[in-house]
Amino acid sequence: MKWAKQGLIYCPDGRYFWAKKYAFPPTPHFISEDVIRVYVAFCDEKTVGRVGFVDIDAENPSVVLKVSEKPVLDIGTSGAFDEDGVVPTCILEVEGKLYLYYVGYQLGMKVRYYQFEGLAISKNGGNSFSRYSKVPILDRSDNELLNRTSAFVMYDEDFFKMWYVGGSEWLEVKGKLLPKYNIRYLESKDGITWNRQGRVCINFANEDEYAFGRPYLIKDAGIYKMFYSIRTRSKGYGLGYAESKDGLNWVRKDRELGIDVSESGWDSQMIEYPSVVKYKDRVYMFYNGNNCGETGFGYAVLKEW
Repeated sequence: MKWAKQGLIYCPDGRYFWAKKYAFPPTPHFISEDVIRVYVAFCDEKTVGRVGFVDIDAENPSVVLKVSEKPVLDIGTSGAFDEDGVVPTCILEVEGKLYLYYVGYQLGMKVRYYQFEGLAISKNGGNSFSRYSKVPILDRSDNELLNRTSAFVMYDEDFFKMWYVGGSEWLEVKGKLLPKYNIRYLESKDGITWNRQGRVCINFANEDEYAFGRPYLIKDAGIYKMFYSIRTRSKGYGLGYAESKDGLNWVRKDRELGIDVSESGWDSQMIEYPSVVKYKDRVYMFYNGNNCGETGFGYAVLKEW
């Protein structure tokens, strides 16, 4: 593949208390033929995330049309799994409603935090969302005690398919405790109730790798194509790519992705959290840059598969 970077699209200007910094991970949805709404988590001064959006021109994604003035999904109630932050991972239209799958953060005592996947539903086209429940739709399991989250969901072959990250370990990387998790797979009849145990479908290639970021998939000519982040001890965040014929067995082709950090600027230190959409004869990749999205999100255009 070969991508041409088009630059930064949006970074918060600090005008709202709940959106002082960050805009991650870009989670796109076409609200009309010509407008892409990119859902992101904006963070306050304490780095607590709330879900908002940035509407952009599909013909020219550099043009920002609207930015949400208030959260479309706020943090959860005290004691809930999402009391310390919410982050979007996937938007899916289901029977005229929008399902927002999101990460719920809860701070811990013996570990820094927990992450489990929640679901919120919109009946007004994505201008606001209400929680399906106060508890996560992906709660902990025997082999996923600390993280079961960052899900991408696709309705395909008459049922819902989910790729997500899960794990039970924390490890020390350069003096900082960080979670360890790989990419796993689940199925559902309704997009709400999922099996208790996922199947590992993308594991670590070597001891340098210890985590993957939110997977994002498209299905093209019968081939599942997955874009994701890779977190390593040596380099931090980078991007990865894999292909599969059945969604379960994957061939990693990270070196074929064809995009990396810039020489300078907002994405010169790292790039992560890719999402890919088709528009007319084009393919756009939205992604974050330095410090896991603190510098906002931008995009690239595919020039060659």
